[in-house]
Order: sequence, then structure tokens, then C-alpha cells
Amino acid sequence: MLEKTIKDHALTFETHPKLFSPSQIDKGTLAMLSCINFTAEDKVLDLGCGYGVVGITAAKHVPPGNVFMSDISETALKYARRNTDRNKVDGIHIIHSNAYQNINEAGFTIIASNPPYHADFSVPKLFIEKGFNRLAIGGKFYMVTKRKDWYKNKFIAIFGGVRVHEIDGYYIFEAERRTQSYKKGKS
Repeated sequence: MLEKTIKDHALTFETHPKLFSPSQIDKGTLAMLSCINFTAEDKVLDLGCGYGVVGITAAKHVPPGNVFMSDISETALKYARRNTDRNKVDGIHIIHSNAYQNINEAGFTIIASNPPYHADFSVPKLFIEKGFNRLAIGGKFYMVTKRKDWYKNKFIAIFGGVRVHEIDGYYIFEAERRTQSYKKGKS
């Protein structure tokens, strides 16, 4: 059991050895959350939610019905469901999905992700490219990694710009959707 106060809320998470960061809440995730200001009007997607840290934190500031958590791992989703109950944030939408495949929603004001980035760039590339059109105009995409250049260039290519925060050795990318559409040829 992990206990942590995040954004002024005492939260408890049950996790599993097969999940990412099972013995402590990932420092990169906490750094990313420190950059996000949730409002009651937000519609949030926690993309690659793991055991639910980002989505559950969001649901403490946003109506839980406006929070969507997705992951490709059934084990992650099992623990995310347990943790929504444990932290009393009923109503979060928990979706089994490979990236955006089973997510029918759009118009998100926040998409947040701590993607797997240790192997290659295929997963974050998909997250960024397909995420652009899932955001509302003015919506923001947050992503945390330990690498800078490729991500910075990819966000600039898709969003036209990006703000990079460096916290504790992590890079948090904050990109805002300002235009109507992303055209595949721009990447």
C-alpha cells in the first residue's frame, strides 16, 4: 500500500509488482502533476493510467465523471478500479484501450501521460499524434520523460510549440492545442 499527499489530498494506492513503479509513486508522475492545474470544468484523460495516480488525483479536483483513465494492461485497470474505490472517486471512466483505440471521447481539456519510453518512440509518438485531435481547442497535453530532444521536436511538429519544465531530472512537456486540426503530413 502506498500513501502520498498529492495536491493537498491524502491518497492511498494498492499496486502490484508487475506494474510500473510498484514500490513508490513515480517521481516523474509527481513532477508532471506539479505542473498541472486542474479546474472543476476540466475533462481529463489519464493515458496509460497504471494503477491510477494521475486520474484519481484529477478526480479530487474535477467531477469524477469528467475523468477518463485508460491502459492496455488488464492488471493496471484492476488496480486502478480498486484505487478509485479506495480513494472514494466513483464515476471515473476506466477503459481498456491500446492508446486511443477504445476511447470514443474527445474534447479533453487535459491529457496526461507518463508513457513507456525506455525502448523506442512508437508509443509516445502515437500518443502525441493522435492526442492532438482529442483535445479541445485550448486543451493541454502533458507528458513526462527522462529524454528531451525527440519529445520536444515531436511536440513542436504536432502542436506548433511546447513548454518544457525540468524537475528532478525529468522533462515535463506542456503543449496546447491552438489550431483546428493536425494534418499527418506535418509530422
